[in-house]
Parts: sequence; structure tokens; C-alpha cells
Amino acid sequence: MKYLVNFSRLFVGLLFIFSGLIKINDPVGFSFKLEEYFGPTVFNIDFLLPYVLPLAIFIVVVEVLLGVFLLIGLKKEFTIYSLFAMIVFFTFLTWYSAYFNKVTDCGCFGDAIKLTPWESFTKDIILLVFIIILMMGLKYIKPLFTNKLQYSIPVISLVICILIVNQVLSHLPLIDFRPYKIGNNIIENMITPEDSKKAIFRYDWLFNVEGEKKIISTSGSFPSVEGDFISVDTELLEEGYEPPIHDFSMELDDIDYTDDLMQEEKLLIFVFYNISKLESEAMDDLKESLSIAIDNNYKIIGLTASGNEDVNNFKSKFSVDLDFYFCDETALKTIVRSNPAALKLHKGTIIQKTHWNDFQSLDLINH
Repeated sequence: MKYLVNFSRLFVGLLFIFSGLIKINDPVGFSFKLEEYFGPTVFNIDFLLPYVLPLAIFIVVVEVLLGVFLLIGLKKEFTIYSLFAMIVFFTFLTWYSAYFNKVTDCGCFGDAIKLTPWESFTKDIILLVFIIILMMGLKYIKPLFTNKLQYSIPVISLVICILIVNQVLSHLPLIDFRPYKIGNNIIENMITPEDSKKAIFRYDWLFNVEGEKKIISTSGSFPSVEGDFISVDTELLEEGYEPPIHDFSMELDDIDYTDDLMQEEKLLIFVFYNISKLESEAMDDLKESLSIAIDNNYKIIGLTASGNEDVNNFKSKFSVDLDFYFCDETALKTIVRSNPAALKLHKGTIIQKTHWNDFQSLDLINH
């Protein structure tokens, strides 16, 4: 039992620290995931929506600290029962997501490791088993260090977490795990290979045959049935290949200009995923960058999910002459964790992207 408890202690502690650090690298991304859970399509807890970012930061810091507490054997009862409460909560969330197909990626490991809802649920069940083992073997968990060092390690861990959070909120994640990272070509990441795996669907066709309802199932083709067609239900049986970038477009007046814009040798994109929530203090540096880009012959556009009214109000309020194209808000939030932000591209390849705090660091002179 002692060896099983020690293994469980190491496994659970390291996994919680790893999971927490991955999300601390990108707390804004984790807050977007909480928005999904709290939104009207899942739990409909609207009053929590304004607090998703501080709540996300709190959760990931606690996750790291509990992992540290467990490894060094500090406050073992508090630590293990807190871990138990947290994993029970996460297990419920992942089960709910998997069973009702509400949130397709729980965000357990941020964008570093993508898990399906059922994979996330399985992971949580395994963790729950190991934590129960720890609860049963509390007597085998001993402190690793003397009192002074035992309490110094959590304090140092907390300080490191705070420093990382401050850095990534003021700039961008330290490590970019998304398909829009610097050096990636957007068009190449949108391509689906011809020999890629195709999705498999089942189509359940409902007909009225001589006064009785009859369901005919096919893989897609319309069945030959002597009766009146009523409706069809579609079920995904097996997922096919999905390119890393699959929801990106640059539209204006319902025309998709993505291919044309991605051929530009000098393209500067200012991203505003929600104009009504942009950081207005960014505008002075944005205007300065805009002026430099114009002098250096860049094609300059704005990219937003906001409507025409918000765009026109923005142009009028800040006196900015910028052509705006439209893109899905989720895609824009995936591209860059800042509102506004800037991307410098060369024929679809991302050369530089910056948080609004770093607009002055944009290199718009050297191509």
C-alpha cells in the first residue's frame, strides 16, 4: 500500500502541476473555455461571465499549488480533500460535456494537448481513483522537508505563478501551442489532403408509408421509398480529418477575400475580436504603427467579429481610416489573446504578432 500511495502522490502531484502550468501560460484562453461553460448553451450562469478571467487565474494557480503541496507533503488532509473536491467537480464537467456534447474540448491541458470530452472524462476518472488511494493511505504521506523549507517552496511557487500570469496578461503566452503561431502559414494549415480520412455519417430518413412512419438509414444517399418524405436526422459516427485551421475567413460584403489577402507580401492585420471591449489605451500606439505601416507600403486591414455599427462607431470615435473585414469571433480569439492585437504576414506566413502593449515593438521597416 505504501508504494502505491507514493506512486499516486507523485503521479497526481506532477499532473496537477503540469496541467496548471499549461493553463497559466494562457489564462485568457482558459477564461474563454469557462465562458463556454457559463454561457446560455451549457449551464447558463450569466452572473459569472464578467469574472471568468480572475476565476480562471484562481483555478490554475490553486491547481499548481495543490500539486506542490501534495509532492512535498504539506497540509496533507487539506490538500488531498481539496484535490478530491476539485477532481469531482472536473469529472462532472467532463461527463456533462461528453454526454450532452456541449463543450468539445474541456481545455484541461490548454491548447498543448487536445482531448475529446470522453478522453477528458476517462482521464478524470483515473485521477479520481488515484486520489481515493491517497485518501485511504494518508498515514503514508510524510513531509519531505523541514518546516522552514516546507513552507518556502509553496511561497516561491506562488510568486512564480504570479510573475508568469502578469507576463502573459501584459503580453502574449510564453509558448504558443496554436496553429497561428509565428512561422506558420495560414493557408497551408487550412488545406485538407486528398487522401485524408473522411467523416462517416448515418442519415435516418423518416417517411410516411401508407399511413405509417418508417425510418430508413443510409450513409448519405436518398433512399428509394414509395412514400412521403418527412424529415432526416444526421448522426456523426466517425470523425474525419480536420485541418488545424478550419474556421478562418476574411469576408467583406459576404465575399471571402482570404486567398487574395494571403498573397500579399506585406500585410498588417489589426485584430479586434470585439470592438466594444477593446482596450482604448492601445489606440495611440495603434495609430503610430498604422502610420509607419502606411509609409512602408503595407496592405493594412482590420479584422473583427463585430458588426458594421460597432465598426463605424470605432472609426468615428478614434478617427481611424481602416478597411475592416469580418471573421468568426472564436477564430479571432484563437489567433491572438489580445484585443486589439497586430499580425504581420508575408504571403500568409505569420512573421510577427503582438499584444496591444507591444505595438511599439512591431518591426514594420525591415521586411
